[in-house]
Amino acid sequence: MGIVNVTPDSFSDGGLYIDADKAIAHALRLVEEGADILDVGGESSRPKSTAYGQGAMPVTAEEELQRILPVISALARLTDVPLSVDTTKSKVAREALAAGASIVNDISGFRMDPSLPGVIAAANAAAVVMHMRGTPQTMQQDTEYADLFGEIRAALQASVAAGRNAGISRIIIDPGIGFGKDAKGNLRLLNGLRAFADLECPIMVGPSRKAFIGAVLDAPVGDRLEGTIAASVLAAARGAQFIRVHDVRAVKRALRVADAILTAEG
Repeated sequence: MGIVNVTPDSFSDGGLYIDADKAIAHALRLVEEGADILDVGGESSRPKSTAYGQGAMPVTAEEELQRILPVISALARLTDVPLSVDTTKSKVAREALAAGASIVNDISGFRMDPSLPGVIAAANAAAVVMHMRGTPQTMQQDTEYADLFGEIRAALQASVAAGRNAGISRIIIDPGIGFGKDAKGNLRLLNGLRAFADLECPIMVGPSRKAFIGAVLDAPVGDRLEGTIAASVLAAARGAQFIRVHDVRAVKRALRVADAILTAEG
C-alpha cells in the first residue's frame, strides 16, 4: 500500500503533495514502483511528541474533501489500482467512495464516528481498522500497557465486531505501529503479529519511517529507509499481508526477495 498524503503537516512528507497535481503524479509513480493499493489521506495523524513537536491539528470534513476528492477522482480514471481513503469521518468516506475509492482506512477503528461502518457497508467497500489510544494529539502521552497484546487484540476485536454487525464483509486489522506505543512496544508488536491471527482478518502494518526506527538507528525521518525495509520484511514473515509504506519500490523489491527465500523448496 503506497502512501499519498495530501496534507501540509504529515510527519514525513507533509506539504510535498498538498497540490492535487503533485499528489496525482506521486501516486502514479508509486504505481509504477509496484504499489498494489494507493492510500489517499487529507488529514495528518502526526503525533504530539518530543520527536515531532506539536501534533497535527484536526481538520473539517469539508477541508479534508477539498484536498482528496480531486486526487481520488483523477486516480480512479488513470489507474486500475484499488484506492483507499484514509479517514475517520463518514461524510468524507461516503464522498470518497462515490468518487472511486473502494477501501476505507480508519485509524480510530470506528471509535471516532460510529456511523462510518454503515457507510462502508452500504458501498460494499472494504475497511481497515487500526488500534489507537486517544487521538493523534494525546496518543503518545499514554504508552504504558499492562497487557500490550491483550489490550490491542480486544480493541481490534471490538472494531471488527462493529464492522461485521454493520455488514462489512472485508475487514483488515492494523495494530497501529506508532500510535500510542513506545519504541519497545512497536518492536514487540512487529515480532508478535501472529498473536492477532485468531481474529481471522488479514493484517496490515505501517512501519514506514516511524520514530521507533529512528530510536533504533539514531536516525532522522529522512534516513530510515533501511529500517523501514527491515521492519516490513520481518512483519511479512510474521504474517502481515499488507505493508503500508512511503518507499514502495525499495520495500516491494525487498519483500519479493524475502518471499522467494521463504517459499524456496529443497
